[in-house]
Amino acid sequence: MSHKSATDNFRAARDRLVAFRDNHAEAVAGFEWPDVGDTFNWGIDWFDAIARGNNHPALVIAEEDGTTKRFSFHEMAARSDQVGNWLKSLGVRRGDAVMLMLGNQVELWDSMLAIMKLGAVILPTTTALGTADLIDRMQRGGVRHVIAASADVDKFDDVPGDFTRIRVGAGNADWTDFADAFATPAAPLPHPLTAPHDPLLLYFTSGTTNRPKLVEHTQVSYPVGHLSTMFWLGLRTGDIHLAISSPGWAKHAWSCFFAPWIAEATIFVYNYGRFDAAGLTQKIRDEHVTSFCAPPTVWRMLIQSDHAAGPG
Repeated sequence: MSHKSATDNFRAARDRLVAFRDNHAEAVAGFEWPDVGDTFNWGIDWFDAIARGNNHPALVIAEEDGTTKRFSFHEMAARSDQVGNWLKSLGVRRGDAVMLMLGNQVELWDSMLAIMKLGAVILPTTTALGTADLIDRMQRGGVRHVIAASADVDKFDDVPGDFTRIRVGAGNADWTDFADAFATPAAPLPHPLTAPHDPLLLYFTSGTTNRPKLVEHTQVSYPVGHLSTMFWLGLRTGDIHLAISSPGWAKHAWSCFFAPWIAEATIFVYNYGRFDAAGLTQKIRDEHVTSFCAPPTVWRMLIQSDHAAGPG
């Protein structure tokens, strides 16, 4: 099967779910998981296919100080090509595990796409972890490369091992600066010929009742599996989707990466230090958010807030 056929089959499955977003019975009755062939890479076979030449917004990040950054699908494809080519020059290879310890910043999405396109394995990590947890996860995850926010690089001082150290933001001179990636040409990355069963993501469970367990997800279990998440959220092309979720947790990948971009919707992120219901509802109005996903605590606080200014 050609890569184009994989893209076409994925699109057909997506389009059916979108067409019957309001008719669950019909959507389920006629749905078949798409045949993506013997090789599949969502970053190239899907994202690049929908992104190149597409100037619609893919990612919008709003900050508390009022600044907003906007990136089109085409820009995200080009940026991730630059990052991917640069990571390749630093020794990142297919199958390598790369730990990401970043907040809601564009470099997180750049990195996830780039690592995916290289056929390497993404290990997202919450910034709340300390050194002891990092040592454990680095060892069990077989991590060979780390990309971390500059505020967190000191946590790795006592982490043993010979691993590539990349920081996002100014700071420790012993860490390579992520910004260097954007001096690299945005040449499209070749298909890594990843098989559907090859690993793509490594997540640790929350460890609520026992030691966190390492869970592997494949090139299809998340990228193709989250067609179901797109349908559940009711997302369509052109929607603006806001999910309240922290990077490093699986929910972030579901609702802030795969599902919206499967639908060709815009991912909207609002970064805040302390939750402010009024500020959030104002951002929802200002950015014309059409889809919103949040934990019960957030919904409760929104319900209890003053909505005198009208509906969101």
